[in-house]
Parts: sequence; structure tokens; C-alpha cells
Amino acid sequence: MNDRRLKKAAALHYDQAQNMAPRVVAKGKGVIAEKIVELARRNDVPLYEDPNLVNVLEALELESHIPAELYRAVAEVLVFIYRLNGKL
Repeated sequence: MNDRRLKKAAALHYDQAQNMAPRVVAKGKGVIAEKIVELARRNDVPLYEDPNLVNVLEALELESHIPAELYRAVAEVLVFIYRLNGKL
């Protein structure tokens, strides 16, 4: 597939014991987005595609916690991941 649209990706980290909310630990467009996805796949990190959410996450500063307005959207991502991992 030769998709000419600029790809975007963001990675979140959440440690319930240490953080109140997930943090943005990586983000990027184009080649950087492809590297983020490649690293996730290589390390068996589940991928979740949501173009609207990645657009919002991309606007946040690295290492910043997601704002309360995004809790619901990110909670849906976490449920997806927990289900993949058999924890729900």
C-alpha cells in the first residue's frame, strides 16, 4: 500500500501506582511515526488507531500528562489493551 498521507503516532505510558494520568512519551509524524510503530511492534506493544486522538496527543508536550478532557478517550484505549492482554 502506498499511502501518501503523512502518518502520525503517539505513545503513552501509564503507571497507576506512580501517575494520576497517562503521559505522552513519544510522538511524531512521517518517519518518526513509522519508527514509533516499528518499535511498538518489535516490543509487542499493542497498537490502537484513532486519527482524532493522535492529532490531540501530538499537540501535547512530551512527558506531559494527558488533560482531563482526554480521560474518556484514553480510557477506551486502555480497555482495548487490557482486553488484548486478557486482563478484562
